[in-house]
Amino acid sequence: MIEPGNSTTSTGTTQNTVRPTVPLTVGVEEEFLLVDVRTLRVVPAAPQVLATAAGLPGEMHPEGTRYQVEISTPVADSAASLRAELLTLRRTLGRAARAHGCRLLAAPSPVLAVEGPLHLTDDEPRQREQHRRFGALTDTLVSCGRHVHIGTLDVDTAVAVSNRIRPWLPTLIALAANSPFWGGRDTGHSSWRAMAWSGWPSAGPPPHFTSTAHFRRSVQTLLGSGAALDTKMVYWDLRPSGHWPTLEFRAPDMSPSVDSAVLQAELARALVATALREIREQRPEPALRDDVLRLARWRAAHDGLEGFGLDPYTGTELPAADLAEALLDLVAPELAAAGDLDHAAKTLAGLLRDGSGAHRQRAAYARRQDLTDVLRHLVDETEDF
Repeated sequence: MIEPGNSTTSTGTTQNTVRPTVPLTVGVEEEFLLVDVRTLRVVPAAPQVLATAAGLPGEMHPEGTRYQVEISTPVADSAASLRAELLTLRRTLGRAARAHGCRLLAAPSPVLAVEGPLHLTDDEPRQREQHRRFGALTDTLVSCGRHVHIGTLDVDTAVAVSNRIRPWLPTLIALAANSPFWGGRDTGHSSWRAMAWSGWPSAGPPPHFTSTAHFRRSVQTLLGSGAALDTKMVYWDLRPSGHWPTLEFRAPDMSPSVDSAVLQAELARALVATALREIREQRPEPALRDDVLRLARWRAAHDGLEGFGLDPYTGTELPAADLAEALLDLVAPELAAAGDLDHAAKTLAGLLRDGSGAHRQRAAYARRQDLTDVLRHLVDETEDF
């Protein structure tokens, strides 16, 4: 595990000294929508599908609505084993979905508007209370992300690492952008999920924390203000997990490509490893303005990988592809040390060549201006194992 020191300055800032004794581990949670095999509209079939897929009960779960299912990989030491687990879980869940007249949709949004009342996971009082308190915000629960957990990190280390990784969250959003269509129309954004999710008062970029105590106070403020029911509702793009000894990346959209999922995991682990090295070497954190980071996040969600982004340190406009390649260059030593550099470079090159998920969705729509073509494209990509 990663074992930090816990000395604290007179200002309350935790000074972390980390000593990696084993490689960083990685785990991924992926959320899927269930759509009718004929109409391609979402259907509330999660209880039935999960019951059929119950051979791996610890790794498949309900989500916020009955239109959704989630898989969780076991903890992996390598990108290759992570990829194998993702494939196994996706295939198992896909077979279970087809048994109930459904297909999996690896997309952040249903594309078409959801008809009728929202089917929350109504056997959980927590979901009902969430709907009562937050009203129409719960409509955004019908959206899917990909969460990457990097461990093993205690909370002191996770907080210190989070501060150094924040500048690269917009680039991770751009790389995964896959939600241009929402509610039956083009939103004008590449990742509308990132924008819609920002409506939650506990979402968005994480604060810069001066100490672990500051982090804990921030969480308690969210709870005490009513902005979050519990720690599960700390929806920051990056957070120390409330349940596992990990740092959890929550920014990316869900996308069909398994290799894109592995790329996000590789980059996340390499960012953590890079931050740990900088902490050991006692490098100062570069100055970062929160207002510029928030603007960079919006620009990434708007333009995706095909347009422009903002340098999070200066606010300078740069091609999003240049920012993605800068991220790869930054973490290349750690990717190489983990044996991930070739795969990450190849997958990124493919994204830059073929376009992001958002770009491919728009290309599918452009052929006939028919959103069902977008849905067919997405379900076919999802099941392209």
